This record gives sequence, C-alpha cells and structure tokens, in this order.
Amino acid sequence: MRSARAPTCRAPTSGSSVRVKRDILRRSSVGLIATARSKAQVQSGSNQVFGVDGTFAFFNNLTLAGYYAKSWSQDLRDDDTSCRAQMEYGGDRYGVQLERLSIDRNFNPEVGFLRRSDLRKNFALLRFSPRSTRIKRVRKFSSIGQFTYIEDSAGRVSTRISDGEFAVEFQNSDRLAAGINDDYELLTRPFTVLPGARVPTGGYQFTTARLGYTLGQQRRLSGSVLAERGSFYDRTTITYNRSRFNVSPRLSMEPNVSLNWIALPSGSYSARLVGGRGTFTVTPLMFASALVQYNSSTHSVSANARLRWEYRPGSELFVVYNEERDNAAPSSLPGLLNRSFETRGPAG
Repeated sequence: MRSARAPTCRAPTSGSSVRVKRDILRRSSVGLIATARSKAQVQSGSNQVFGVDGTFAFFNNLTLAGYYAKSWSQDLRDDDTSCRAQMEYGGDRYGVQLERLSIDRNFNPEVGFLRRSDLRKNFALLRFSPRSTRIKRVRKFSSIGQFTYIEDSAGRVSTRISDGEFAVEFQNSDRLAAGINDDYELLTRPFTVLPGARVPTGGYQFTTARLGYTLGQQRRLSGSVLAERGSFYDRTTITYNRSRFNVSPRLSMEPNVSLNWIALPSGSYSARLVGGRGTFTVTPLMFASALVQYNSSTHSVSANARLRWEYRPGSELFVVYNEERDNAAPSSLPGLLNRSFETRGPAG
C-alpha cells in the first residue's frame, strides 16, 4: 500500500493600496499613497511603500510640484527612497521647466512600476516664443533649449543630453522646426539593433540634426514629415507619421512611413516600416477600421481589422480579426504566422 503524500501548500500573496488626495487653496492639492504586498516578488519577506505628494499652482502660469516616497523590504535596507521637485512656468512668451529627480538603488515599489533605479536626474528647459507682428503669415516663433543630466549614486554619468530647436508656427497651424541634439549614453549591457548587428558596452556620444514640417489638422491631408541625420550609429531617418487624409466625411486614411539607414562596424543595414490605417464610419454608432503594416526587420506583413457597433447606449459589440504573414517565405503568397478572430460584447 502506497502512503499518500500531503500536498504542498504555498501561502497566497495579497496586495493592497490606498490613495488619498485633497484639494487645497484654489488650484492646489496634497495627497498620500500607501501600498503593501504580503510576499515580495524580488526578495523574501513583505514589501511596503509610503509616499506624500503635492502640486501648488500660483498666479496663472507657475506650478510647483513634488513627492517623497520610501519603501520597506526585508533584504533591501537603506538607500530606499525616492523624491522629486519640479517647477514650471508656462507663459505665452517665456517658458521655464526645472526638475530634480532622485531614485535610490534599493527603492522597491512592488505594487506599481519602476522604469529605472539608482539615478539622480537634473533637467532644465528654457523657451522664448514671441508672437510675430511684422510677418502676417507667421503666428509665433519659438526657441527652445533643454538639458538633461543623469548619473548614478556613485557619480557615474549615464545620460547627458543637450537639445536646441527653432520653430516657426504659421497662421494656418502649419509648423516648421529645425533642431540639433547632442547625446551621451553609457551602455552597460550590449544589445542587438538589427539581426546580426550587435552594439558592445561602453560610452557613446553622438549628434543628430533634424528638420521637420507639420501640416495643420484642419487640412484634408495632415501629418508630420521629419528627416534626421546623425552619428547615432551613422543613422539617417525619414518618417511620415501622425498623418490623416480625409477621402470623404465618412472615410479617412492614415498612412505611416519610417525609413532608416544605419551603418555599424559590422556592416550597413536598412529598416523600413510602412503601413496605413483606414477608417469608415457607417453611422455615428458604428465604424470599421483596418490596419496593414510591413516591417522589413522581421520580414512580416500584419493586418488588423475591427468593427465596433454600439447597438444601444452603453452596450457595444466588437469584431476583431488579426493576421500576420512571413514575407520571407519562398512562395508567391507570404507564409501564415498567426491568425485570430474574436468577438466581444457586454458580459452576460
């Protein structure tokens, strides 16, 4: 007779969060947040976080904001806080932004999302945007300069960005902009840009110049054309995005194009991303849209079609179809990679 083995029981993990916010004065607020997990994800024991924040608006254009947060974890002690102070003045003629952000290497908010730890960030932006009085076609000129400086707790610089831009905004809402960006990035782990193109660790400094023109949204054809050229892997980029072509009051097309030419020590590469979305409004309560896209890096063609119908107030029906094909397959028709068909409506 074989003895029965007792099942292994694992203690369930529970999480909770509390957020309280109160408006004060005319346009200001203060708040606090507390989160907790009974079992932490990255170390043993539990995890708790407590934070306070505030936003204070003065006059019409001046805003001060900040927060302070601290985490408690069993195996992560000391260097476990994060704080931020920000000032913004957003006048019509002048603009100023100043920011100081600090995230310690052991700060661990497990009920939430932390993009990056162990950093000290300083940011400054200055803007001068006078309105034109002599050139009738021009609404406003803008000169913007910004600087970003990020280092870790040991004082090692990981990011340093200087960016300058001059732009002209026309009376018809078109915008012409030219800028230059000087960037330094410390790469601590190698990564792959394209298949067969690997970038090793080290410090990289590069300069990129850009020239762009944006068509106003009131036009029948709108969108942004941007050309960039720089020493970032000796890269040249031409993009056309945020576009829209109104074929009729019911039918609109949104083409998108991104062309990249990159030169690395291992060789030269090109990448193309071409696609478009079409939307047809059947009635004010029903529309159909389709997105088709080609990616040369993955040699794939993908399509997404969707129908939305609000057949009564608060009740909607969605019909979604997705398909992806491998354009590199040796056949006249690209090989099928995946396909899905889904309908969704109100629960019950």
